[in-house]
Order: sequence, then structure tokens, then C-alpha cells
Amino acid sequence: MSRETLRQALRELLLEGRLRRSGRGTVVAGPKLEQPLSLASYTEGVRRQGRRPGRRLIGLEQFPCPADLAADLGAAPGEPLWHMERVLLADDERVGLESTYLRVARAPRLDTDFPPDSSFYGYLKDQLGISFGDADEKLETVLATPREALLIGTPPALPMLLIHRFSRDQDGRPLERVRSLYRGDRFSFTTRLRPA
Repeated sequence: MSRETLRQALRELLLEGRLRRSGRGTVVAGPKLEQPLSLASYTEGVRRQGRRPGRRLIGLEQFPCPADLAADLGAAPGEPLWHMERVLLADDERVGLESTYLRVARAPRLDTDFPPDSSFYGYLKDQLGISFGDADEKLETVLATPREALLIGTPPALPMLLIHRFSRDQDGRPLERVRSLYRGDRFSFTTRLRPA
């Protein structure tokens, strides 16, 4: 077998998610993580599969609410918002990137009271008494930007699964807007469908 044929076969197996790069070598990838399309947190979904969830904080900052986010968050333009960006981990492997926006008024001490490597949904419920009511989600496939690929540790050509979520609390008030980017070779999503 020629080297080029072998290289092409390895590239295809990498793109299919059957192999993954590890340091300077290539190893057989484990089974994909299955996340339910529900209002359960990433932490719960990963733990259910016997894996250890984690997160690495990239940034947490306040900024004035732009007009395009105001309606989604029930905020006035210019009102302070939090933007939190974290790399998602499963057994210390980087598997995704999560970007969360919410009003500072909903979580005023997020920067001091929230451990960024823990479950944000758990913090909202346990520390602030905020429960989720419902959410709208949109799922699509994309390629990561060079910055996103670097943070997640993937080649830019690897297909990614992108979820946009707009969540409301138990009273129907807007709560958060989340953009979650998951490695297409490490994740699949499941849902149960019922007749309309």
C-alpha cells in the first residue's frame, strides 16, 4: 500500500470520528458522547454516560447590551450583560466551546460567586433559585473559526455541531442566550419525538 493511500485513509477516519489525534500520534476514538436535546445541563448529560464533565474558563466580562441581544434577553439596549465563554471537557478532553449571555441583573455576583468549572444551570438553581421553564433551540453543522478550532484543539476542517439556545425561566421571562459548539466527531444528539 502506498503512503499516500494510507494518509488518505487516515484523514477519512479522522473526519468520520473513528480516529483522533493525541499529542504526536493518532489513536482510536472512543464512542461518541450522546447528549439529549433537552433542558438538562451538559454536566448531567456527560455524567449519565460515566464520563467526568469539566469546563475551562476562557473569559467572563460585562458589556453593554447591543440591540440584537436585547429582545432575546428581555434587556434594555445598553443594560449590562454578562458574557461567559468556556471550553467544555469530558474526562479532560476538549469537546466543545460554550458562549453564554445573560443580564447582570439576573446574576449580579456571577464573577465572584460562581466557580467557572462547575454547572451554570446548577448555580442558577441552587444559588439563585432560578429554574428553567422552556427554551428554543436551533441545531446546525458548521466549521469552526480558526480561533474556535484552536480553543477546542481540532483541525479547522472538522465538522462541528452548533446549537443556539434561547432559554426562559419558570415564569416565562427571558433568561439566557447560549451558543454551544460541539465536536462533530465526539458528539451526537438524541431526542424523543411524539405525534403533533
